[in-house]
Amino acid sequence: MRPEEGVTDIVNVTANVSSRINLMRIVLISGIVFVHIPFNPHSSPFSGAYGLFDWLRVFLRDSLFRVGVPCLSAISGYLLFRNGTTSIEYGKTIRRKTRTVILPFMLWNCAFFIFVFALQAYGIGDGYMPDLSEASPHTLSTLLFAIDGTPINLPLYFLRDLFVCILLSPILAFLIRRVPLLTLISLLMLAAWPVSIGIVLRNSILFSFSFGIYLSLYRVDVTIMDRYAPLIAPAFIGLAALLATAAYITGPGLPLWLEICRNLMVLVGIPGFWALSAILIRSRVGQGLAGTGGLSFWIFCAHYPLLFCLWVLWNRGGSDIYPVFYLLAAGLALLLLPLTNGMARNALPSLYNVLTGSRTRPQVGSRTAEDRQTRSTQR
Repeated sequence: MRPEEGVTDIVNVTANVSSRINLMRIVLISGIVFVHIPFNPHSSPFSGAYGLFDWLRVFLRDSLFRVGVPCLSAISGYLLFRNGTTSIEYGKTIRRKTRTVILPFMLWNCAFFIFVFALQAYGIGDGYMPDLSEASPHTLSTLLFAIDGTPINLPLYFLRDLFVCILLSPILAFLIRRVPLLTLISLLMLAAWPVSIGIVLRNSILFSFSFGIYLSLYRVDVTIMDRYAPLIAPAFIGLAALLATAAYITGPGLPLWLEICRNLMVLVGIPGFWALSAILIRSRVGQGLAGTGGLSFWIFCAHYPLLFCLWVLWNRGGSDIYPVFYLLAAGLALLLLPLTNGMARNALPSLYNVLTGSRTRPQVGSRTAEDRQTRSTQR
């Protein structure tokens, strides 16, 4: 599943959990925008040129919102086996995920590839991306298809890794059913240690996706810790702040022990952000964000190209006051992306449906889940 998918298929998830999943998606994916705001060596947050502002950048970029991918992949694993059984229609699932995960990946990534190539042909954007006209066939294939590295639209590596997890899902589910503790501990160690295994680009996704499978297969009540949310949520924020402080002091090159701690911390973000969602969903703002539909998937796919354009334009302007760019980039991204999402949805609904992997359907499914819950309550 992609970061936005799944609510359509929920049959045994309560309306509250469904809304919180949607809320987490839009909050986490909006946070990922801060992870990818570009900078150069002179404006690195580890230079300390802007003091507390630089620490805040490290906090958002290297700590708090690093938990986005693990949280989103845990949601995907949870929803894939939401019926609590290891048997899924594998062929049908792969065909559906090819349409809803791989097809959007290819369309967004190839479009950005062509865009960058066209800019470089006119000498625009040189130095910000690999020189596509001089790149080797291997580099080009990686930038286009993320075979063994990140694609040119960098955040889309998540869709690539997620599809790999879906391909492996019967094996992961079998192991979770037979030896759950050993499987999760092994994958946790693999996620913590900074080594590449070649199957996925980020090892953490294997653990978080499998953890989501575990929650479904063993019918774990995911609301069980809601009563402790007022304690868990601030504890997670404090841990993220502590990690950011350590990274700010030692970075940009983190010592091995700190890198392992960061890898573990982003996995702690799964229950941490879930606790935050229990608090936020009670507010009117949280409920509004939970109903934003396909916006989060649009933000996920489109924010990196937009930030690239803003960075190129900023550098051509000649200004070197980086905090101004940072705030403008974040503000414009969070303003323009919802605007373009609405324009595309209204003007080109068929294309929008393809680009978001049929993401317009989950709102209907969400209402269906709520209707079921209402009827069961009335009985």
